[in-house]
Amino acid sequence: MNAVPGQFRHAGRQAMQWAEQLAQYSEAAGMLTRTYLTAEHQAAARQLSEWMEQAGMTVRRDNAGNVIGRYQARPGCESAPALVTGSHFDTVRNGGKYDGNLGIVLPVACIAEWHRQGRRFDFPIEVIGFAEEEGVRFKATLLGSRAVAGTFDQAVLENRDSQGLTMREAIRAAGYDPERIAADAWPRAAVAAFVEVHIEQGPLLLNENLPVGVVTAISGATRFMAEVRGLAGHAGTVPMHMRRDAAMAAAEIGLYIERRCSIKPGLVGTMGMLEVVQGAANVVPGLATFSIDIRAEQDSDRLAAVAEVRAEIERIAARRQVEITLRQTHEAASVPCAPRLQQALAEAIAAAGWPVRHLPSGAGHDAMAMAAIADVAMLFVRCGNGGISHHPDETMTEDDAAIAAQVFSGLVEQFQP
Repeated sequence: MNAVPGQFRHAGRQAMQWAEQLAQYSEAAGMLTRTYLTAEHQAAARQLSEWMEQAGMTVRRDNAGNVIGRYQARPGCESAPALVTGSHFDTVRNGGKYDGNLGIVLPVACIAEWHRQGRRFDFPIEVIGFAEEEGVRFKATLLGSRAVAGTFDQAVLENRDSQGLTMREAIRAAGYDPERIAADAWPRAAVAAFVEVHIEQGPLLLNENLPVGVVTAISGATRFMAEVRGLAGHAGTVPMHMRRDAAMAAAEIGLYIERRCSIKPGLVGTMGMLEVVQGAANVVPGLATFSIDIRAEQDSDRLAAVAEVRAEIERIAARRQVEITLRQTHEAASVPCAPRLQQALAEAIAAAGWPVRHLPSGAGHDAMAMAAIADVAMLFVRCGNGGISHHPDETMTEDDAAIAAQVFSGLVEQFQP
């Protein structure tokens, strides 16, 4: 490891300690589950507010439940557009300690160091703890960042959780006004840029022995749910050449997706759900359902793959004499990171003494929503354990947190609005 100055080691250590403390706010014993506006989620928000205030920030909450800390600019620059950072503090069920949380606690730890030094900048710094990104409780994602960016879909307020409570009711019960979410949106003129710090959630940096990397773009994604209807029959009496096997049709489609999405770097395809409905060991499957998820850094690559997968599905259906219906459930365009911000991050990494690695993000992030009002960038931080994320085994090191603090601080200290 290259030598990291003491203030960044301290910031990295503080961020890791805070991430450990945040993990105690969980709805489920023995695992980390923190979903939108539950009691544990609100307790985590109060804890974040306390840390922000200790770091010299003024703190407010908006009507989506976001926690927003502002580190004021030097005198005379208070009205300048802010450099905005942050990430989400909700989790998936049985999730990890660093996904989302790192992007809040690391910048706050860096700000605490500047506050101790009495240092201010020509622009304010805003750190947002986005209240919801994962979509677990109400099956709608990026709620916090969409509220800030002015793209919050009011229709999702009627989505219900597993207990039958609507999002609108949950927001009111938490003390906020769902009717004022739209009014809380930030104007584009208030944001100089948005930079998100996030664990990679993948193995590339780990495999290349690099602590940090510059994200080039957040991949676009297309998702479908599919249903295959064949003809059920006795496994012992229906000859192979006469079968209309729904499961084998689905399997063939899955293998095609794997082949088609392996031909170009940055393109990925997944059949994450596959079910033989009412299947039995001695029955030729008559009904199967599955999911398709296709992502790519370049939208042209994704859309070409989607078109070819759809065409192949039609050919498989005709040859196997099954009916296949597709229902698109998600469509998101790729979000490129601003070249000027990529360059600023690259310079900060090089100044810290590390090789610069550019890589795309295959996962969705709050930066996708924030791109509606600002140029965005992302700093990836290495994961351990093979790059696993959204899992209790998600891990990172204090050394890497210190390096990320050094790079983030370098970006801020050289930032030109």
